[in-house]
Amino acid sequence: MTEIINAQDRQGAGPVVGELDSLVIQGYYTVQFHDADGNLVWQDTIKNLVPTAGKNFILDTVYAGSAYTAAIFMGLVDGGSAPSYAAGDTMASHAGWTENVSYSNATRPAPAFSSASGGAKATSSAVVFNTNATGTVAGCFIATNSTKSGTTGTLISEGNFSGGNQAISSGGTLSVTHTMTLT
Repeated sequence: MTEIINAQDRQGAGPVVGELDSLVIQGYYTVQFHDADGNLVWQDTIKNLVPTAGKNFILDTVYAGSAYTAAIFMGLVDGGSAPSYAAGDTMASHAGWTENVSYSNATRPAPAFSSASGGAKATSSAVVFNTNATGTVAGCFIATNSTKSGTTGTLISEGNFSGGNQAISSGGTLSVTHTMTLT
């Protein structure tokens, strides 16, 4: 999903004449699942939705000052049903989906990000989920709380795989990268 923010910068006196500038926020996840033997089973891409809470969080942190540091964590969306997403989703209330916690990591893993370049910010390496059950995942999300199944913090990003729900098995690894661009 493409998010568009229209920013209007105008300068001068008298009638306002100027060009409008648009700011487009796009994000996507790239996901690979390897079985217990290390074989690539599937890979998929997710175009994410940035819910209103995530947009507000991004705007508040950018304009809050340079000393702010965010703790960001990644989670998995359960594929036991057909998840849906809404602009009003929050960590406390996202009626269209549930979290999948079929991984042995003690908490939601924290991605590490490279420095922004060319209007994009990406993970510097894949976030790894060590799967400990057989099941189905539908997508990913990013939030500010590390607690598995936690309902506090801010939901920043969420989305489904482009190819539909995907199977996982115990002993495998789900590797996820994320990129956010501003154009």
